[in-house]
Amino acid sequence: MISGTTRDATKLLVIGRFFLFLLAAEMAFPNPTVRHFRWNVESIFWSPDCIENSVMAINGKFPGPTIRAKAGDTVVVRLTNKLNTEGVVIHWHGIGQRGTPWMDGTASISQCPINPGETFIYTFVVDKPGTYFYHGHYGMQRSAGLYGSLIVEAAAAEPFQYDGEFNILMSDWWHRSVHEQEIGLSSVPFRWINEPDSLLINGRGQYNCSLAAGTCKFEGAEQCAPYILTVHPNKTYRLRLASTTALASLNVAVENHKMVVVEADGNYVEPFEVDDLYIYSGESYSVLIKTDQDPTKNYWISAGVIGRKPNTTQALTLLNYVSVHAGHLPGSPPPAVPRWDDFVRMKSFAQKLRSISRNSAALSPPPVRPHRRIALLNTQNLFLGQIKWAINNISLSLPPTPYLGSIRYKLRAAFDPSPPPESFPDGYDITVPAANRNCTVGNGVYMLGFNTTVDVVLQNANALAANTSEVHPWHLHGHNFWVVGYGDGRFVEGLSEKGFNVKDSPVRNTAVVFPYGWTAVRFVADNPGAWAFHCHLEPHLHMGMGVVLAEGVDRLRQIPAGALRCGLMADMPANRTVGG
Repeated sequence: MISGTTRDATKLLVIGRFFLFLLAAEMAFPNPTVRHFRWNVESIFWSPDCIENSVMAINGKFPGPTIRAKAGDTVVVRLTNKLNTEGVVIHWHGIGQRGTPWMDGTASISQCPINPGETFIYTFVVDKPGTYFYHGHYGMQRSAGLYGSLIVEAAAAEPFQYDGEFNILMSDWWHRSVHEQEIGLSSVPFRWINEPDSLLINGRGQYNCSLAAGTCKFEGAEQCAPYILTVHPNKTYRLRLASTTALASLNVAVENHKMVVVEADGNYVEPFEVDDLYIYSGESYSVLIKTDQDPTKNYWISAGVIGRKPNTTQALTLLNYVSVHAGHLPGSPPPAVPRWDDFVRMKSFAQKLRSISRNSAALSPPPVRPHRRIALLNTQNLFLGQIKWAINNISLSLPPTPYLGSIRYKLRAAFDPSPPPESFPDGYDITVPAANRNCTVGNGVYMLGFNTTVDVVLQNANALAANTSEVHPWHLHGHNFWVVGYGDGRFVEGLSEKGFNVKDSPVRNTAVVFPYGWTAVRFVADNPGAWAFHCHLEPHLHMGMGVVLAEGVDRLRQIPAGALRCGLMADMPANRTVGG
């Protein structure tokens, strides 16, 4: 517990940060622009990996159009659902939605699904520069291809310089339809989706040929032709990397070129050099490369699966020096993917990330102590014979009424009012399958005190099968957090936190939890709304691996009725703005 004096001091610190942010925003965003987009979401035929399939597209394109804006701009997306049989929402991954929590794009949490034939207008401010993306957040629509890039350029100088940039969106792809995958995940007996059929770079991959062996033919198959990065020698390029994968964790490398990491999840980091980069679903990075190699050659850019035993061919494209024909393949093999289970190496990369400290854009270090600590145990369990993922033995099942409306208007029948458990039994052994294999299904909410500092310890454990623990990247909506610690084994209250980094801990919106280990994150609950916090792997979230946090919802005065007209609020007039 924290004394009243310390609590007051922390509150003043948070308020002070807020006013400094407003002052900085006014200085940094002198000429904000309103950027308008009109989108139709529909299913089309496409050949992402040279095999034709149906994908969820925007305006007839896959991936969806890239949004580019400057920090401080307002983005307006008029989205019409032209799917025939299902609703849709779009989550703007990494955008804080301060003052607009109903625009977060999370079905049953921040808004109702947009029904077939309906239009919803997303309007929000992109207040922070960085590399982001957007994706469907209803069912498993991200797995169906509903995603695209969102790049927010800095309105002022950045702490690094470069001559040009490329945007690289990583994803994975299945030939089996998403609906078939969803049915299998809920079936008894269970039918796993299996490993992806291919990996995609900017929506392009190859399934039935080998780019490295030169056996791929792209005449008439432009949709799967590699996205080639053409560069000039002796320049510095920024590669914006984002992963919207549904399952795969990746290792990315540029043959013979070092990468300097400078940004993570829209936050500057102390630059550090690597030969290759680990990126998990939901994460984004910027790296700088110097084109200082032999300009008469081309070089491989590769992405391979790690964290799971790989059964998917490495994704490849080319770094093409402008003086060389783009069809001239490197004479050397692509970079080797590190061992899929070299978790020591993965942890080493994660621990190199540090918040930048020598620039005026630096974020403050985290508050020294939290007001509250919540421990979330990730387990795999059974519910009525179905395999589920559970948090503290509860598998999340979202209600039909969005939490944002039901909490604001005190609709107590809309979700379970009982507080979810904040910890798990002291004697729980994370190294073996649970003694009680069963879990419950629920939809309770963690209610957070407004402006309080919260620690969440994400504890990984053994799955249903013996000697099995998986990688879980966890994404928090509506906030950035400080990653204050990683550890092996079980988190020990009063001991493990002694190793926390509260000096220059990296600021992220997604953090990985390694097998049989824990990750601790810290954030300030200063953004009124109802927010998802979940594993970013599509099948894991579909099977219940997530929680809902809420803070300061009573402070919201005007909520567009169009976001909330479903469930217990279905009769609300469409043209109303509710509040007061």
